Amino acid sequence: MKKLLLIISICTVGYSQCLGDLNEDGTKNILDILILVSDILAGDDQCEDFTDVCVDIDGNIYQTIQIGNQLWMSENLKTTHYNDGSEIPTGLNNSAWTNTTEGAYTYYNDDPSHLETYGNLYNWYAVDEGDLCMEGWHVPSDDEWTVLTDYLGGSSVAGGKMKEEGLDHWNSPNTGATNESGFTGLPAGYRGSSNGSYTDTGNYGYFWSSSEYGSYDAWYRGLYYNDSNVSRSLSSKQNGFSIQIGRA
Repeated sequence: MKKLLLIISICTVGYSQCLGDLNEDGTKNILDILILVSDILAGDDQCEDFTDVCVDIDGNIYQTIQIGNQLWMSENLKTTHYNDGSEIPTGLNNSAWTNTTEGAYTYYNDDPSHLETYGNLYNWYAVDEGDLCMEGWHVPSDDEWTVLTDYLGGSSVAGGKMKEEGLDHWNSPNTGATNESGFTGLPAGYRGSSNGSYTDTGNYGYFWSSSEYGSYDAWYRGLYYNDSNVSRSLSSKQNGFSIQIGRA
């Protein structure tokens, strides 16, 4: 099955924004990918009819959004494999999480029910592997995050434009949330570097950049339930944060 998904992922490179609900069953899933692969091999290019999405090596399908000159995923990353097919370590207990310097992921409270909505939480070492994203996609650099927030009017207001509206996932008051950018930032919380505990789901969303700062820290962006600001800060590489990727 892993080999099949790898083949599908390779076949859909360049067509990853052309995937829609091809069998019209109301969802975009692996069956639609198989239809797309069949169409590609048959030379039947229906790209212009489909909505913008991208597909990872596990077959997860993500919506995308154009913001200025940048193309972003509008969902948090869920992949459990690097793009070469190797598994990303998971299931680490608190001690292992706080001590590892290898790439790893988890989901909030080790509860898989969080996965579909919030995606995985990755330490920065998974980013540093350089093979976390689909071909043509990448974890945005610190500078690329700044381009995004500048385009949205600066860090003091960009957070509101990036957060999902309403209180379905964000805690009240979800200050300034309009999601007018389409980024649809969610408050997945994080897994801490000091003791491996989980905290702040519903309150905060933290997103890695690919830019490190010395041996122990890397840059990230933060969204908050009680502020329309986007923070730019440094954090331990061992924290587990969300990832939303972009395309060059």
